Amino acid sequence: MLAAAIHKKQLKFFMDIIREHLWNPRGGPVKNATLRQLKVFEAVARRLSYSRAAEELHLTQPAVSIQVKQLESHAGLPLFEQLGKKIYLTPAGREMLYHSRAIIEQFKEVEEALAGLKGIRGGRLNIAVISAGDYFFPRLLAEFCRRHEGVTVELAVDNREEVLRALSENAIDLAVIVRPPEGMDTEAQSFAPQPYVVVAARGHPLAHRRRVALRALAQEKFIARERGSDTRILMEEVFAEHHFRPAIAMEIKSFETIKQAVMAGIGVSFLSTHTIGLELALRRVAVLDVQGFPVMRHWHVVHLRKKRLPPVAAAFKQFLLGEGAPLIEKMTRSGRRAR
Repeated sequence: MLAAAIHKKQLKFFMDIIREHLWNPRGGPVKNATLRQLKVFEAVARRLSYSRAAEELHLTQPAVSIQVKQLESHAGLPLFEQLGKKIYLTPAGREMLYHSRAIIEQFKEVEEALAGLKGIRGGRLNIAVISAGDYFFPRLLAEFCRRHEGVTVELAVDNREEVLRALSENAIDLAVIVRPPEGMDTEAQSFAPQPYVVVAARGHPLAHRRRVALRALAQEKFIARERGSDTRILMEEVFAEHHFRPAIAMEIKSFETIKQAVMAGIGVSFLSTHTIGLELALRRVAVLDVQGFPVMRHWHVVHLRKKRLPPVAAAFKQFLLGEGAPLIEKMTRSGRRAR
């Protein structure tokens, strides 16, 4: 409570200063200036170049010039003067630069204070993901934590059964799985595609054939995940739809062990492309061109419907919904290229 009260006092202090500098209700020459104009002006003043400022801000040079001219119009004085090919700050420009930097810094402090009040900074993210997510999910967490300093993460990587048990017991805030649970009062939203394929050793006789019929795999030995796992449930659903019964030679809980068995030529397997990116890139396994594949499913972020998510969990959920798919695509692209 004390920390929150301090943050509120800081926030009021920042806003009072900003109003005094920029939006003074008593009037003033720059009362209609915008933060965007100040940021553009500061970049030009720092670099003393419209073109370099435009490059830094990812804007066109005309757009930068317009922002500066609008700010000069509000100020009623020129902020730059040009001598030859170079530009210099005028006395008014130097004064504007001093206050612009102060205001930009104050806005940054306001954002940090608001993040603190929302509970993101310093918050704890308690989350669980099924084993297939182990190959990309830590990098998603790393990107989120990079953007939100001070966040700590408690991550569990387990099979579907254990993840759902933790969710039902309210031991975690969020679960990341492929198949939303049935019979639980949850809210599930998809955020990224999850392709599944049939994988074999590089030297497998079917590795170079095209449009392989599923029935051609009837004599193959399948190395499968254990019963109850997301991958095993999906495999059984897909094969049942095609009236195909695979010959299960092994049941293994570890994706790494399954891949080693496939590479050794013991059998083939039904796996997500997200779990074999490295092996594809190193050309250690082959994706069989089976008709009807890849089978597309989606990753879901799930929480109990009545649960009030902590701010950091709500922020991470929005991060997944907004950016999860393109980030996962970027992370797994190299593996698909090697296919």
